[in-house]
Amino acid sequence: MTAPISVVIPTLNAAPHMQASLEMLMEGLAAGLIRELIVTDGGSTDYTLLIAEEAGAEIITGPASRGGQLRRGCRAAKGDWLLILHADTVLEDGWSNVVNEHIREFSQRPAHFKLAFSTRGLRPAAVAGWANLRSAVLGLPYGDQGLLVPAGLYTAKGGYPDQPLMEDVEIARRLPDMRTLPAYALTSAERYRRDGWLRRGTRNLWTLMRYAMGADPEKLAAAYRR
Repeated sequence: MTAPISVVIPTLNAAPHMQASLEMLMEGLAAGLIRELIVTDGGSTDYTLLIAEEAGAEIITGPASRGGQLRRGCRAAKGDWLLILHADTVLEDGWSNVVNEHIREFSQRPAHFKLAFSTRGLRPAAVAGWANLRSAVLGLPYGDQGLLVPAGLYTAKGGYPDQPLMEDVEIARRLPDMRTLPAYALTSAERYRRDGWLRRGTRNLWTLMRYAMGADPEKLAAAYRR
């Protein structure tokens, strides 16, 4: 029986984070879940591609735009399911059992993980708690929560838009009846520590609100990077 999942990871100078993320995927490989690993790169100049090659990944290259990178990566995937992860996201122990159960029980239902940060404290817990509440109530997970989606449903809904920001929100808006998996995706807290937890969280919320009101993703991305 062919393994059902194509793992797709967009990268851009992601070498410092990739090793831990890829190591946790071994659990899914051992469980017979992972058919292939696709790394879709936007022009890395560090050791990202070397790490990907050593992991046996199929590498796709193109312009640096996360939506475009994901669109190219998912288009190349051959699995019946897509598992889209960020390069700095590490799935917790036991994730393969949770995913396997979801695939068996929900043949056409997309899902995402609960968010947690790779550091402890009140502020990380509060930011993750808000993200998990938003995902549960609005069905709008961000990309660092991972996305598990049937390949056929992904294609039928038009796939990722080729845009540099909010591509995760846009694809989530297209997918019906998103389920929260009972497992965590641990993401790096580096950007929050650098920018400040309150400032970063507020900026994320403001960016989401502006996008919902119709702001241009290109302009949002330019403002987000400042």
